[in-house]
Amino acid sequence: MSGNTPVDRYLREIWETVGGDPVHLRHLAATGTGALPSVFHVTDLATATIGAACLAIAELASLRTNVFPAVQIDRRLASFWFLTSLRPQGWSMPPQWDAVAGDYQTADGWIRLHTNAPHHRDAAMAVLKTPIDRKAVRQAVAAWDATALETAIVRNNGCAAAMRGVAEWADHPQGRAVHAEPLLDRTSFSGRGQPPWPMSANRPLRGIRVLDLTRILAGPVATRFLAAFGAEVLRIDPHGWEEPVTVPEVALGKRCARLDLKKPDDKLALEKLLTEADVFVHGYRPDALAGLGLDPARRRALNPGLIDVCLDAYGWTGPWSGRRGFDSLIQMSTGIADAGMRAMGQDRPTPLPGQAIDHATGYLMAAAAVRGLIERIQTGRGCKARASLARTARLLISGGGQPMDSAPLAPERPDDLSETIEQTGWGPARRVRPPALISGIPMSWDLPASGLGSFPPAWTTDNL
Repeated sequence: MSGNTPVDRYLREIWETVGGDPVHLRHLAATGTGALPSVFHVTDLATATIGAACLAIAELASLRTNVFPAVQIDRRLASFWFLTSLRPQGWSMPPQWDAVAGDYQTADGWIRLHTNAPHHRDAAMAVLKTPIDRKAVRQAVAAWDATALETAIVRNNGCAAAMRGVAEWADHPQGRAVHAEPLLDRTSFSGRGQPPWPMSANRPLRGIRVLDLTRILAGPVATRFLAAFGAEVLRIDPHGWEEPVTVPEVALGKRCARLDLKKPDDKLALEKLLTEADVFVHGYRPDALAGLGLDPARRRALNPGLIDVCLDAYGWTGPWSGRRGFDSLIQMSTGIADAGMRAMGQDRPTPLPGQAIDHATGYLMAAAAVRGLIERIQTGRGCKARASLARTARLLISGGGQPMDSAPLAPERPDDLSETIEQTGWGPARRVRPPALISGIPMSWDLPASGLGSFPPAWTTDNL
C-alpha cells in the first residue's frame, strides 16, 4: 500500500512506530468498499491496525522461509471485528452496560459515568449521594458542573469523563502531553541472546508464551490476535473478578486462570510464569505493578529477554498519566463524542460505532509484540512498548473527518460467518470470518472462549 488515503496514512504511521521497514508495506493490500458510519475514519483505522499486526506476522514467518507472504485485509470484515465477532447460537450476551453507566447532562455540558465495575459504581454513587437508580442519578448530575463532577469522582477512585471538544482537548494540559508522545513508546535492552524458538512456517507463534494481565478490551484484543497464530496465551485474573460482557468476545484461544497477587505464594507463582514467558502484556496502572514489586526493572531482572507490552488510558506523561480510563471515556475527553454530535446533528454525545479505540490499540499492541519477537530473534535484545488509548484516539482524529455521505458497508451475510460452531463457556456460537488472509498462514484459534478461572495458572508447552 503506497497511496495517500486515510488507511495508507494510518498504516504508515503504525508500521513506522513499531519499527517496521517501509518496504514491507508493498506486501499488504486492502479489499472491499464501504465504511462504518462515523465522524472519523473508523473502517480505515480497523483496516490499518489489523493490517499492521498481520504484516508483522508475515515478516516473522519470512525469517524462516525467506519469502515474505502476501497479506490481504478485508475492510468490511475488519469493521465487523471492531464491533463484535461473536454470534451466539440460542443464547444472548448480557447487557453491555450496568444500570447507571452512560452519558448525563450536567449544568454546563455532558459527562459520562463508567460504572460497570462495582467499585467504580460505588465511587460515583458516593459522590452523587444517590441510590443505584438512573432517574436519581440524572437528577443529581444535573446540579453539577461537568469538570467539577469529573474531578470529584476521579478523586474518589471512580471513572468519569466530561465531554470536551477536539480543540479544547488539544489545549488541555493532558491533551498537550499526549500530543507530544509517540504513538508507541519503544525501548530495547540487553536480553538473553537469540532464542531457540521453533518458528513453524504456518503457525509462526507456536511455542511462544504470552502472559496476559489485561482486562476489558484493548489488551485482550491484542492477546486474542497472538493466539490466532499459535501463541500460548495464559490470562491471569484475580479471584472474584468477572467480565460477562467482554470475555466471550476476547477469551478466544486463551487459557484463563486466577491468582491472588496479594498472597505471597500466588505472587511467586506469577513471577515464575513471568520468567518463563516470551511476551508479557499488561494493562495495570503504572503504580499497581510497582506496588506488587514488579516494576520494569524487576521484570527485566526476572526475564531479560522479555517482550514487555503495556497499556495506559490517558498517556504516560502529563497530569493525568495513570488515570483510570476506558474507551468510552477517552472518546468523551478527546473530543470524539462531541465531534460526532456536531457532525451528525444530534443533541447528545455521539460516540464512534463500537469501541474502536480499544480495538485499534489492541492490534497496535499486537503488532508491537510481534515486531519485538522479530527483533529478539535478530539481535537477542528484549524490549518494552507502551501504548495508550488517548494516543490512539489522536491517531484516529489526525486522519480528519469522514464524509457524511460515505458509502456504507454491505449488510452482514450468512457467508460472512465461519462454518465452525465454537463451543464457548456460555453456549455455542459462530464467529465472523477472520478479516485477514496471510499466504500459507491461517488465522485460527485452537481453543474456544472459556470463562475466567477455567484453567490452572501454568504453562502447557515445554520450556523451549
